[in-house]
Amino acid sequence: MTLYSDYSKRFHDLISCLENARRSGRMSHAFLIHAPDSQVRKDFAAVLMQISGCRHIRDGKPDTTCSFCQQIANGTYSDCHNVFPVGKMYQIKVGDRINPEPNTLRYLLEHIGYTSGGNRKFGVINDADRMNTEAQNALLKTLEEPPEDTTMILTTANPEALLPTTRSRCQLLSLPDNKFHFDFPGIKETTEALFQLCFQCGCDLTNIERAAEKLISVAENLAEVAKNNAEKEFSSVMDAARRSEDNAFIKRAEARMSDAASGTYIRERRSFITAITTFCSQIYMLAANVDERDLPNIELFEHLPIPVNIPIERAQRILAEAEDLEKTLRFNVNDELALRTFAINVAMDIRHC
Repeated sequence: MTLYSDYSKRFHDLISCLENARRSGRMSHAFLIHAPDSQVRKDFAAVLMQISGCRHIRDGKPDTTCSFCQQIANGTYSDCHNVFPVGKMYQIKVGDRINPEPNTLRYLLEHIGYTSGGNRKFGVINDADRMNTEAQNALLKTLEEPPEDTTMILTTANPEALLPTTRSRCQLLSLPDNKFHFDFPGIKETTEALFQLCFQCGCDLTNIERAAEKLISVAENLAEVAKNNAEKEFSSVMDAARRSEDNAFIKRAEARMSDAASGTYIRERRSFITAITTFCSQIYMLAANVDERDLPNIELFEHLPIPVNIPIERAQRILAEAEDLEKTLRFNVNDELALRTFAINVAMDIRHC
């Protein structure tokens, strides 16, 4: 099943409207994709680009097998320019006015302004709500009057965080979906540890410590994985910088690599925290007699037995501990201490005691 056919089934009415717009030559030049799940936002942006730019369109439907559609699907289309939030503040940087750095807003705007030999160009701003006011103001003119054959796509889980002037210049595409995809390193170990704490450890401090160590190990590993991925991604850039023996170039490349690692770590850490809350909320749903087939993330129990006969009061206390942990980890706290406290409270049912 292609990405396009999958999303045509999931969001049939919305896809039909976009196909009709392409068929009648009335496609918008700026879109705002709103979805809670980052993978849905990414995938739908690709589908939108296929509908907007496929040259083998038939009745508004993209070919999906042509070179353009294939390049869009696998992320290799050269006239698609992306910008992502980076750094410890997880922000989209506006960039220098004269010589903007890669992965900044002005760098993207500069490159979509280049001629492309008649190919449709795309500017994709991922997690657009992470733009500050300066960056959004720098974007307004392009949203109002983009370069010829250019489509701007903004994606966000929080459209209200964008300025009204930014939102008003985009066609909103809302994708309601209560499913979140968890693919961070250590998701299996995380759910195993949570299951042990909720249903197996009891007051056995040794087993509680083992489960807590699993969670702590996953949390600590996220930063290392993000760092390694950034080093791989920027290996060619760093090699070029070192060969140039230009200290300024080397420092810029190192800063970009560090920003990319920090941004990836923040995304993965948020996914880790959300997975804990989601797992515990589904325990509560099962305790409330929700059919397991109706759970939004049943895959979290993929390697585990589905728990049954859970006292509703116990499930409420587990969920309350997860929600408290989520609030705590949103701040600059010691993750290890917070996770150990959570593990003890859940396993020993401290609130009940």
